[in-house]
Amino acid sequence: MTIQAEQNDNYNLDWLVSVDDHILEPANLWIDRVPKKDRDRAPRLIKDDNGTDVWTYDGKRFPSSGLSAVAGKEKEEFSPEPLNYDEMRPGCYDPLARVEDMNRAGILASLSFPTVTRFCGQLFMEGSDREFGLTCIKAYNDWHIEEWAGAAPGRFIPLMLIPLWDPQLAAKEMERCADRGVTSFAFSENPEPLGLPTIHDEDRYWDPVFAAANDLQMVVSMHVGSSSTVPQISKDAPFMANLSWGATRTSGAMLTWLFSSVFQRFPDLKIALSEGEIGWVPYFLERAEQVLDKQRYWVQRGAKWGAHSGTDTELDSLDVREVFRKHIFGCFIEDHHGIASIDEIGENNIMCETDYPHSDSTWPNCISAVRKQIDHLSPEVQYKILRGNAERLYRFTPAVPPAQINA
Repeated sequence: MTIQAEQNDNYNLDWLVSVDDHILEPANLWIDRVPKKDRDRAPRLIKDDNGTDVWTYDGKRFPSSGLSAVAGKEKEEFSPEPLNYDEMRPGCYDPLARVEDMNRAGILASLSFPTVTRFCGQLFMEGSDREFGLTCIKAYNDWHIEEWAGAAPGRFIPLMLIPLWDPQLAAKEMERCADRGVTSFAFSENPEPLGLPTIHDEDRYWDPVFAAANDLQMVVSMHVGSSSTVPQISKDAPFMANLSWGATRTSGAMLTWLFSSVFQRFPDLKIALSEGEIGWVPYFLERAEQVLDKQRYWVQRGAKWGAHSGTDTELDSLDVREVFRKHIFGCFIEDHHGIASIDEIGENNIMCETDYPHSDSTWPNCISAVRKQIDHLSPEVQYKILRGNAERLYRFTPAVPPAQINA
């Protein structure tokens, strides 16, 4: 569908595909799917002494942040205070209600990250019983395929979780889910703060995962914050200053992958950087080229800068921009500077997102917000940004758009 549409002059620019939205998991997700004997220790929603909804798992409690479910609220109402499910818009947790909200905003299809598990399933890696954690991951993946994406075929791009603590098991789960149509899995922007080896690990810890992704054509989806860290300018820097600076995590992920040997060893691997915006991309590509040009010789000789080692990348043949264009995809919500730099970033490497129902979201004005940023571009390029690039990357054919956007 996408290829045919791109070959025609008639582009439907009334709809977008969002590659970064969020699910607030329904209360019965795990209770309905784990063995009966394990229901009491599965993640479940309870009321605390104050009547607040909290998730509980492995002896810990996790209230929902109000900033994670602001859809339908005015900016003046935003608050990080815990929010009960009956105070949320149903589209936060119900797939059919989500589709209604998508129709209203011009969202044809959506890829959604989890919430209580955190963005790449860290919850289960940190649990005391990882065998049961794998059971919970499989339950989540099956629910996501059957009850979330399955509730409205062609409206949701399935996104699976992997057991981060066992790459061999992860590869098996990726194969299982790929057989069910999944084309992407959640991964960490920086595994080191999670207590895991980095992608540069000398023992190739992640190779089973990357090999499976390469062979299965599964996109590595990395959401900002999936390292369970928050950048701090200083220990007392204002929250808004740190949040504004947060894209540094995404640029760091891009650079560490660019200078790794992963793409050389797995030439069909592709990564998507979610909710990091794109305006910084031209600067860091230029800076990476400067560093490569001036510093590679002493690195190749094996010299070290303090405790820092070199790289196993073949530096003489490394073309920073070529690697970026072939393997790395960025997405944006509102980034006029990034769109102004489209010639440097590449029209094929940009996708849009709506971040529903988080506080950065443009809902319910999603399609108009993106169109205002890109309406000076040709219809062909607009189509790529709105949906064509996402459909091609995730190998996804969306449903036929509804006849009209619901009021």
